[in-house]
Amino acid sequence: MEAQLVERLEKAVARLEAISSSSSSSRSVDFSGEDAVVDPSIVALDDLIANYVGRVYDAAQKIGGKVLESTEILRDAFSALRELLVKVKQTQKPDMAGLGEFLKPLNEVIMKANALTEGRRSDFFNHQKSISDSLAALAWIAYTGKDCGMSMPIAHVEESWQMAEFYSNKVLIEYKNKDPNHVEWAKALKELYLPGLRDYVKSFYPLGPVWSTSSKATVAAAPKAPGPAAPAPPPPPPASLFSADSAKPSSSQPKVGMSAVFQEISSGGAATSGLRKVTDDMKAKNRADRSGVVPVVDKEPRAKSSAFSKTGPPKLELQMGRKWAVENQIGKRDLVISECDSKQSVYVFGCKDSVLLIQGKVNNITADKCTKTGILFKDVVAACEIVNCNGVEVQCQGSAPTISVDNTSGCQIYLSKDSLEASITTAKSSEINVMVPASEADGDWVEHSLPQQYIHTFKDGQFVTSPVSHSGG
Repeated sequence: MEAQLVERLEKAVARLEAISSSSSSSRSVDFSGEDAVVDPSIVALDDLIANYVGRVYDAAQKIGGKVLESTEILRDAFSALRELLVKVKQTQKPDMAGLGEFLKPLNEVIMKANALTEGRRSDFFNHQKSISDSLAALAWIAYTGKDCGMSMPIAHVEESWQMAEFYSNKVLIEYKNKDPNHVEWAKALKELYLPGLRDYVKSFYPLGPVWSTSSKATVAAAPKAPGPAAPAPPPPPPASLFSADSAKPSSSQPKVGMSAVFQEISSGGAATSGLRKVTDDMKAKNRADRSGVVPVVDKEPRAKSSAFSKTGPPKLELQMGRKWAVENQIGKRDLVISECDSKQSVYVFGCKDSVLLIQGKVNNITADKCTKTGILFKDVVAACEIVNCNGVEVQCQGSAPTISVDNTSGCQIYLSKDSLEASITTAKSSEINVMVPASEADGDWVEHSLPQQYIHTFKDGQFVTSPVSHSGG
């Protein structure tokens, strides 16, 4: 690998010398083909791929199987990024439709990585999910300005890796005492993005890609294929999890079923032509044989319905400027709360198979009735509370004075060095594990299980309570 890198650098130097020596020629450098190696940003990206991506790929080859398959997609994604950066230098800045067409090769590779995580989970789901979530960092190339709805390129890379690190840490924990190749793979993947890609973007593209101003080449949106007739429209897709408004039928469409019946009745016409008109003497209030008192009739008590089982609309919104409500999110692993302050609280309710990232400092975090949900936050002023949950994971990257776990089965808590002094309170809960960082800088996480059973013995006139020891403690 080193010999190949040296050979490529020698070719680049030779090309630069050839260009500088031909001063009489007015030919400008075309950033395509062999000439692309003369650009410093492309050379640096080639070095990034050779070293950082190469290290991940070497570790994946030792593992093989689905891990190697996912890592090959990772390598293809960075190759697609390189091709796009070469094209950026010879293309004018496109509009939004053209940008989508321009990024299509990269999107196709990322979709392949996402497809591996769908369906039945494999034994290497955490590896696959680490790669698929991390590839979102490559979308920094789509940054077009502060109004584009994205974070700036450097911040986007860091935020994307924070989402992927949730699963990368699982790989480290699972294989730390089983297989060093998996541990090396996870560490190499993290170094690819932090510091690898982050430092690369910081050095060459801190404000996003620089499009060509002299080239006449443009990117246009994909034209629509002509056809004899437009096909029938597909059925409406399900409502977005981020939107609380369900799809509403258009008033211009003809109503069918009972809607049509009620519409015809309200409009009069043939549907009501045969109905008799109610005169005053027919009305109950004017009849002597009818009383307005409703008689008491013994009826069987109505069976109480079971607990309300319907899921409400998904929410991710700030209410009254003080409370972030994250409710009923199903299968959403890219939930982010970025604009928050220490006076606001976060309430997570009814979420399943989702991941929430809280980027700022908040006053309080509460997770209620959540299943297989991860919460990653920086700092909390008061407490982080886990109530009525099942199989949740919570990671604190900053400080948290109190963490409370109540009526919860299965809770994994990750503490940073700044939050080791946190007070953890548990009640009516089981399978509570706390992960703390190792004392060494590059050490693995250390797992501690909190006792869920206690022994009570009567000694010297009073009961003495002691926790049951755990093998993982």
